[in-house]
Amino acid sequence: MNEASTNEFSKAELLKRVTHSNRPNGNARVQSITARIVGDLFRAIDDLDIQPDEFWAGVDWLSRLASSGQAGLITAGLGFDRLLDIRLDEADERAGRNAGTPRAIEGPLYIAGAPLGKYEVRVDEEGDAKRGETMVMEGRVLDIDGKPVAGAIIDVWHANELGRYSHFDPDQAEYALRRRIETDAHGRYRFRSFLPPGYAIPPNSPTSELFNALGRHGNRPAHIHFLVVAPGLRTLTTQVNVPGDSFIDDDFAFATRDGLILKLEKNTPASGYETLGVKEPFTRIPFDFVMQPAIDEGEANPNARVARALA
Repeated sequence: MNEASTNEFSKAELLKRVTHSNRPNGNARVQSITARIVGDLFRAIDDLDIQPDEFWAGVDWLSRLASSGQAGLITAGLGFDRLLDIRLDEADERAGRNAGTPRAIEGPLYIAGAPLGKYEVRVDEEGDAKRGETMVMEGRVLDIDGKPVAGAIIDVWHANELGRYSHFDPDQAEYALRRRIETDAHGRYRFRSFLPPGYAIPPNSPTSELFNALGRHGNRPAHIHFLVVAPGLRTLTTQVNVPGDSFIDDDFAFATRDGLILKLEKNTPASGYETLGVKEPFTRIPFDFVMQPAIDEGEANPNARVARALA
């Protein structure tokens, strides 16, 4: 009888045992977070009457999601990436640190180590003009006092004309449409490429399965990603949107932000841009990055999302 009373217990007792089986030498923060998430899932199973077949189908979906490498698409599509940015924005607002270029989500497709050039680079390659409208984006990196930041490193990456990113697309070279730019003594940068299109989540994938079941589209508007770093300044992760895209106000990743929609100067004369191989009128995009001072070494960490978290 005593053995039965020890090993037979209610749902509430089971949850208590699960969350209190932790040992004092464990990580207290991990224990607290796990207890909250497991508790919420226990209640969801109960409240929504989730059946065993539904539960195990979900487990199978999570396994396939992990092996597909699309977890970053799900976190963006379900709003977690933007939620983290909103929380940082709120903290900055409370601290009076809301100056500078708005942050925006990194997305799951950053790759470190892109080729580095000084002041001006071609992000596209020779012969890429037929892939899209030629553009040159240029401006300065400034601090919040308007002083130029020399030697800042700007990582830039965007999709090809099919909405695909190199490294994740076997038909492209690993660093295609990816470059790093070091600003000159006046904080200036400029690069040539073509205006990228938006893209959609991969069809017939774990991500598309969920979004089809939710009745949601998986489209992103045309955009260009940036990671900007400089000593003593707060690392800036952001992305800018190309105006006119039909999904600019309906981004499946909720990443469109005021202040990050580009202004396009069409039919800019090629004079002065010959070093970038520009021979005909093109679309010029002026844009300055404004960076906050870092309050500690962590804020100036030059790593992107996962590398920063694991450092």
